[in-house]
Amino acid sequence: MLTRMRIHADALNASGSVFVEAVVLSRPQGPPRFLFVPKPAAAPFRAQDSGTGNGELKRVRAEESRAVPPPARSEQRDEMLQLYKLQMPEDLYHFWDFCKELCPDNPRGALKDALGLQLVGPFDVLAGAHRGADNPQPNFHLHWRYLYDPPEFQTILLGSGDTQHHIGYYRDSPDSLPSFVGENEAKKGCAIAQMGDNAFAAVLLYLSGRRKERGSKRAGGQALDGLEARLRDRAETLGLSLEQKTKAMKQRDKKVVTKTFHGAGIVVPVDKNDVGYRELPETDAGLKKILKAIADARNDEERVKAFGPLQEMVTFVQFANDECDYGMGYELGMDLFCYGSHYFHKVIRQLLPMAYSLLKRNLFGEILEAHLSSRGKDHLDQLSAH
Repeated sequence: MLTRMRIHADALNASGSVFVEAVVLSRPQGPPRFLFVPKPAAAPFRAQDSGTGNGELKRVRAEESRAVPPPARSEQRDEMLQLYKLQMPEDLYHFWDFCKELCPDNPRGALKDALGLQLVGPFDVLAGAHRGADNPQPNFHLHWRYLYDPPEFQTILLGSGDTQHHIGYYRDSPDSLPSFVGENEAKKGCAIAQMGDNAFAAVLLYLSGRRKERGSKRAGGQALDGLEARLRDRAETLGLSLEQKTKAMKQRDKKVVTKTFHGAGIVVPVDKNDVGYRELPETDAGLKKILKAIADARNDEERVKAFGPLQEMVTFVQFANDECDYGMGYELGMDLFCYGSHYFHKVIRQLLPMAYSLLKRNLFGEILEAHLSSRGKDHLDQLSAH
């Protein structure tokens, strides 16, 4: 006697579980014998076929989005690495795709009407704007690099020209992906405010600020609502956090040895014996007072005299470097850079390139040297004719 029954087996193929059909051979004596016949593989499991709902579907899509990139994406990464010598985060490419959907004809201007933001920097490369540019030899490290942008900062979005508002990635090391996305208004000072750890979070936070400024009932409110919904949906699909302060950013805060004048903080390796960083002998307020006396000196004689306390600190940095406390020179050099006066460029060149070299962040030293040579110039678009 033959009995046919369908059972679920623990056999797997590339598309998931496989069902087999068992033919049961009943015998007068002894236990029945089973003959297993594989059935054709079922269609791949889809979240919408189950009761898991939209959340499961988005999880599947997020996993697909992090799969092996297509050849075109790999080529873009290679070109970006060649031009910037920096690895770009995945959210940059996802945000570019998002803006291409918003405005296929002009992705870089996709946020201009609603938010007044223009995609620049690495987005110019993705748009191919660097090919055939008016400037035959652009320096991408200086492309939209404003007065107070430290080497760790890389502009990706331009805001108001009146305040020189811009948004960019902040890296603690040229070998690492960005630690967060920050913003600065160069006309107001050196402060860098944190805006999450990806472009979607930063733009959403900026959008929220614009809505408060305009008022929810004013013209353009519906456009902002629609853009917000699309931003949230895409970020959720990609599995990107929209928090202003993510868990990883909070973990970074624990590694920050000092905030520096720009407020974003610097990270240096410190061992169990606290070797790696030592504090400056002056508070931030005390250091600013010293620097103000130098910058505002009425003549060279006064300025030379005012330089005395700063020169003493430079000597302390040399001792610190000898004892592997590289963070001290890093902090002092960064504070001088953030003060913004050209009177400190010579001392900055003494301190920061050395600190970057000792910390094995040499690319930041190269960026700094190039920036100091052109600092203060208004022409920041490296792709247009100079």
